[in-house]
Amino acid sequence: MSLKSINDVLRILEKQAKWQEQPFQRLLKCWAEVVGPVVAANTRPLSIQRDVLSVATSSAAWAQNLTFGRTSLLLKLNKKLPTPLVDIRFSTAGWQNPSVERKQQQSVSPHEHPSYLGDEINRPDATPTKDVNAAFGHWTKIVRSRSHGLPLCPQCQSPTPPGELQRWEVCSVCAAKQFSKQNS
Repeated sequence: MSLKSINDVLRILEKQAKWQEQPFQRLLKCWAEVVGPVVAANTRPLSIQRDVLSVATSSAAWAQNLTFGRTSLLLKLNKKLPTPLVDIRFSTAGWQNPSVERKQQQSVSPHEHPSYLGDEINRPDATPTKDVNAAFGHWTKIVRSRSHGLPLCPQCQSPTPPGELQRWEVCSVCAAKQFSKQNS
């Protein structure tokens, strides 16, 4: 097992985040190009869940016709997407209520997330270090500076972003523990 510097690990995670960039947003950009203007006018992609694309159609006839041709459509779409789709489901459900789909399509911006700490946090310098102990020391210094002045979680006493306390009254780790106990 080889040890990697924190900077190397962060770079890998950043690449993965870009790789996992919203496939649905990419699909929306290329939808009309792939399906053509007539089909695009009678369809509306709703969401991608478990690599299955859900598409609303203007009529049952459109849903049925597109279901028959979904294999070739899948091939065309998968050439444009970073993560391949395994299937497409067409239905008239959702065609009449566009506000529902818009809510499904929107992703949470970092500013809206309860763990958001603000823009005042500076990014650490990106100079890689080969010394694991120095990299760890640098990382701990950054974490300490980020958590300085944050309110404490009432359960575990760890520094917690205010948004988490407003939303769950505890830190996200304690909230997750509570949710898992409720679902057990």
